[in-house]
Amino acid sequence: MDRERDTRVGNKYIILLACAVFFASCKDDAKQSDLEEQDLAVIEMPEENFEFGFNLDDFIVKRDTIKSGDTFGKILDRNHVTYPEIYNIVEKAKDSFNVRSLRPGKPYTLLCAKDSLETPKCFVYQPNVEEYIVVNFQDSIHAYTSRKPIKYVEKTATGIITNNISQTLEEQGLSQRLAYKMADEIYAWTIDFRRLQKGDRFKVIYTDKYIDDTIYAGVQDVKAAYFEHNSEPFYAFEFVSDTVNGIKDYFNDEAKNLRRAFLKAPVQFSRISSRYNLKRRIAVYGFKLRPHKGTDFAAPIGTPIMATANGTVTKSEKRGGNGNYVKIRHNATYETQYLHMKSRNVKPGQFVKQGDVIGWVGMTGNTGGPHVCYRFWKNGKQVDPFKQKLPEAKGISDSLKIEYLEFISPIKKKLDAIDFLEDVFEDDKLDQPTIKQNTNAISFNN
Repeated sequence: MDRERDTRVGNKYIILLACAVFFASCKDDAKQSDLEEQDLAVIEMPEENFEFGFNLDDFIVKRDTIKSGDTFGKILDRNHVTYPEIYNIVEKAKDSFNVRSLRPGKPYTLLCAKDSLETPKCFVYQPNVEEYIVVNFQDSIHAYTSRKPIKYVEKTATGIITNNISQTLEEQGLSQRLAYKMADEIYAWTIDFRRLQKGDRFKVIYTDKYIDDTIYAGVQDVKAAYFEHNSEPFYAFEFVSDTVNGIKDYFNDEAKNLRRAFLKAPVQFSRISSRYNLKRRIAVYGFKLRPHKGTDFAAPIGTPIMATANGTVTKSEKRGGNGNYVKIRHNATYETQYLHMKSRNVKPGQFVKQGDVIGWVGMTGNTGGPHVCYRFWKNGKQVDPFKQKLPEAKGISDSLKIEYLEFISPIKKKLDAIDFLEDVFEDDKLDQPTIKQNTNAISFNN
């Protein structure tokens, strides 16, 4: 009996000893795990600071803008690059970068070595917010043009008109580009935005553009819109109807084109300072008959001048009283001409689309103030464009109509599913604001 008791007692001690060892082991493992977690918690990898394809932490970064009188050579010279070196860089990079293209006010960046002289190794010039030109002379000398990453964010907005569409958007901090898109591009020929009614409402699916994820670059395009004016619905869907020239138009839910072949004016936000008038008499010329066969649109110098319709440039030159001017043939019937430009942006033989910038308002030729004289030909004769029954823009071909209706079907469902503000806020029993905005999706495009 004593031997059995001793055996039982011994077994208990063995079991207790094993448990103690096990729990001590677990405790040590837990301590080790805690230490590992602590080690992991304190090890933080620094974020890499990349821009223009370089890790900026590897350089001393100097940013500035081109000043009046600055040249590529002067910039490098005052940053301790010798003239023989500058000449060598210019010669080897000239096929990819014209050093004379630098413009005052444009930003540039010097990536410099971390030495006592802070010697430049790369020159980066930004002609616009998207593009940048790199002249790299770290080892071999080479130059190239690249673009910053672009992000497109699809959004929706709805609004109720209380005064005008511009004010409705402005009060909510939304881009005025949306107002321009709807008033001058999408619904210019179907809705008179000067006579909107209080209570008119709209829904829109559009895309905002961002550069480097953070720099807002405005509204890229409007994918679809619905405008209810005087209780009448107007749908609009963006669609590439001319696949040869890549021309996009807006069509309604029955595949009818919403615009006319010609814009109402070649410049935005302007006023007519002189109309087409074959019986015009001017006091300074002794009230002699001096017909005016154009329509003058007054606008500040530098205002972009747009082609009012698709066509081919037949003339782009400076001559006599016309000053700098451009002439465009649109088809066998219609031609347009744009006079007194500050400078021209197109060449003869170039195909332009409606809305393309063909030049800028100036005062060249015979002119008493900054404006564009817009001349309109029909069958070789100058006429008043405001008295013409202008044709509708090219419609969707029968072969594309089925494709179009299939294309807009899911977009229309999405547009219809967007609640108007009064529907949303009536349910919530809240005061009704004038506009609502949502971000729906994000896509990337470099």
